[in-house]
Amino acid sequence: MKKLYLTMKEAAEYLSCPVSYVESLILQKKIRAIHDGEQYLINKEQFNTHLEQVEKYKRLVEEILSEPIPEDIDIKDED
Repeated sequence: MKKLYLTMKEAAEYLSCPVSYVESLILQKKIRAIHDGEQYLINKEQFNTHLEQVEKYKRLVEEILSEPIPEDIDIKDED
């Protein structure tokens, strides 16, 4: 069964960031969470779009970095 809700610790591991950062995002209302009386529970689905964008950005950066640097024919030897 797929788990829909994460604790702050699980969300931090899922997003590869510190728990304190996840907590600050919850308090700033940048992450939607519910409080069950003991802890915050975070719906995992809200991160899907974010993680897709991060992966797309990583692929773009890798493509750019793998392109050879073209010779610039306008460079003049100043010696």
